[in-house]
Amino acid sequence: MPEAESDSREALSRVLRIVIQRRWWIALVACGSVAATNGVLSVLPSHYNSEATLLVVQQQIPERYVTPTTSTGLADALPAMTQAVLSRTRLQAIIDEFHLYQKERKRLAPEEVIDLMRHNIDILLVNEQPERRDFNAFKISFTADRPSLAQTITSRLTSLFIEANLKTREDQARNTTTFLAAQLADVERQLSEQERRLRDFKMEHLGELPEQEAGNLAILSGMQAQLQNTTANLSRAQQQQVYFESLLRSYRDLARKGITSPGVDGLKSNPLRTAQGDLAKLEVELDALTQRYTAQHPEVVRVEREIARKKKQIEALKSTEVPAETDSAEAASISSGDQEDTAMAQLKSQIQANRLEIESLAKDEKRLKSSVAEYQARLNSTPIREQQLSEVLRDYDLLKKHYADLLGKQQQSQLAANLEKEQEGQQFQLLDPANLPVAPSGPKRMKMSFGGAVVGLCLGLLLAFLVDARTASFHTENEIRTQFGIAFVLGVPMLLTRAELRRRSWRRSFEWAAGCLLVLLVGASELYVHRLGG
Repeated sequence: MPEAESDSREALSRVLRIVIQRRWWIALVACGSVAATNGVLSVLPSHYNSEATLLVVQQQIPERYVTPTTSTGLADALPAMTQAVLSRTRLQAIIDEFHLYQKERKRLAPEEVIDLMRHNIDILLVNEQPERRDFNAFKISFTADRPSLAQTITSRLTSLFIEANLKTREDQARNTTTFLAAQLADVERQLSEQERRLRDFKMEHLGELPEQEAGNLAILSGMQAQLQNTTANLSRAQQQQVYFESLLRSYRDLARKGITSPGVDGLKSNPLRTAQGDLAKLEVELDALTQRYTAQHPEVVRVEREIARKKKQIEALKSTEVPAETDSAEAASISSGDQEDTAMAQLKSQIQANRLEIESLAKDEKRLKSSVAEYQARLNSTPIREQQLSEVLRDYDLLKKHYADLLGKQQQSQLAANLEKEQEGQQFQLLDPANLPVAPSGPKRMKMSFGGAVVGLCLGLLLAFLVDARTASFHTENEIRTQFGIAFVLGVPMLLTRAELRRRSWRRSFEWAAGCLLVLLVGASELYVHRLGG
């Protein structure tokens, strides 16, 4: 440990000796470096930086009334907007308008001059809430060689950003509205086509649709009732036709047997003959009915009852009848032939009328059966049509819902576009206008000057150590012992004359004067650099 401390003290003594002995080397190099640095700094042009702050103002109308067409934050939208504002065309227009970089334009290409201007533009986002990614303000600054020029260019850049934001948002709203209008027109065309398809389907299957099922059931029930009535009437007419035909055959049989059939007038003049004729008609009718129905049928029972009543009536007339005169009988015999012909003509007319009625009822029955079959087929097809209609309606309802959704979005987009046109949406507001810089922002002359002094001092020390290392002289006893390996060294002190003492004294005075002069020069240069600013 004592040896280490001794070596440290020896090394420190050697450094101090070199510094003292080579002080002028160190001072001259350091002062020269400071002077050169300050000289260069004195000719460097000053740069002035002007700064403006833009605040992001949200839209004035609440979003629950008008939804904006874009929800992009400032942190995402600003890079694209910066690319638009700092495009080559716009920057070249600013350079030409304000005659910027006249010296640089003589030796640099236009693209390099534009890159130089971009380098002098700085955009800084201001985040008042560090926990959130979004920003609500940003700063724009520009560096120029004149304060007024820096302020002017910064003001122009802020106006370009404001205009770019308004144009970007207006274009977004307009493009969104145009896109939605095109989509709406396409969906409207599809909806019209689907409506036509639905209309054609309903017209093609008219009467088979689900909503017509209740009406078809009611109509079918009514037609079935009409068919039953028509069938019953047709059966009755057919029975009556059989009866009339049987009655006509009976009249003809009676005529062949010589029994006259009472006419209308004859029946009134001779009650007995009228009763006998009615009895004959009833017997013929009973024969026709018994051929078709049983004995318990109401019509058979009714006719049998009428026959029994007629027989009693004939017995009563026979017991009370007075024989007529021969002339009356002959007259009745003469007129009975004409009456017989009239009765048969009436019966034939009834038969013809009944035949026409049967034909009409048969046609009605056929028509009603066809209609019943048609409506029955409609009811059978209703479940199939209901399934087919549900498929058509499903597509129609989806398109209708999509159309309503697009229509609402298009209206909202149109409101947002109108809002942007009125400049009531999100926009940039100039919070702090571009300032007129007083002090230059660069170059940093004081720091550079201090750096030059430090570099000069280091170079002076390095030069002093190199010169001392190249000098073959000994300054301490240890150096002699180390060099020659001698254990004991005896030194004789230097004895100076008075002249030598005076010269040494003058030299020290000169050194002090020179040192003071160097300090004054360095101080003056530093003061000059300080007055230049930066």
